[in-house]
Amino acid sequence: MTDRIFSLAALTVLELSPPDMVEAAARAGYSHVGLRLVPATEQEQHFPLVADASLRRQTQARLRDTGTKVLDLEILRLKPDTCVADFKAILDVGAELGGTELLVAGNDPDESRLTERFAHLCDLAADYGIYPHLEFMPWTEVRDLRQAMRVVANADRGNACVLVDAFHFNRSASALADLATLAPERLRYAQLCDVAGPVPDDMDEILRQARNERRFPGDGDADLVGLLRALPANVPLSLEIPTRQLLEQGISGEQRARMALQRAKAVLAKATSLP
Repeated sequence: MTDRIFSLAALTVLELSPPDMVEAAARAGYSHVGLRLVPATEQEQHFPLVADASLRRQTQARLRDTGTKVLDLEILRLKPDTCVADFKAILDVGAELGGTELLVAGNDPDESRLTERFAHLCDLAADYGIYPHLEFMPWTEVRDLRQAMRVVANADRGNACVLVDAFHFNRSASALADLATLAPERLRYAQLCDVAGPVPDDMDEILRQARNERRFPGDGDADLVGLLRALPANVPLSLEIPTRQLLEQGISGEQRARMALQRAKAVLAKATSLP
């Protein structure tokens, strides 16, 4: 377990600028961070790393000074009108910052077109040594693990991967048996959190929970031990755990990051112990 990479995801501490996030992650005990180059929504707070060269320099300086590395880059969306070539500037910045994993959302109802563009993105990313990961989320057009696996398989690219997020795995009713059939090389990192209560009937409520009310590992109902045992050994774990209630209570980003890491290590210890 000592060799496991833990990365602090941007959504966990979205209020922090990238340089401050790197500093908080390093102080909290993380070796890596995930950087959000493109906002997930128009409403969220965003720090424009792609457009702001000064912010990039500050971030790179903090990475260098703390010894922290970048694990993943987010978030690119494949939509009906997407031109994959337009992502080049984002990949340029991501590679400059040292990221190797790329989070991709599928927002195109035409699965054939989505697959074709995902393959094109993989080809573009390959020039940078970057691995696109298709993340299934129940409110997107790639709703569950099986569908993400199908798109990645049909894209048929060596750097094409699937991203498993514990929240989405639970809320999409994806199965550990399916995960066990996925080749380990298609899983280069995973996102860890916990989730409480039954799956809501309302998709808007699922989305609200995903962005605001996740739980620290071990504080919810998800079978995280089973999930961790089904993932490849020593796969890097990105802790993506937005907890708006704690933020509103004034608990700092660094404190929340530290709490997340402590809980994640405790759950991982259970998963890696003998039965």
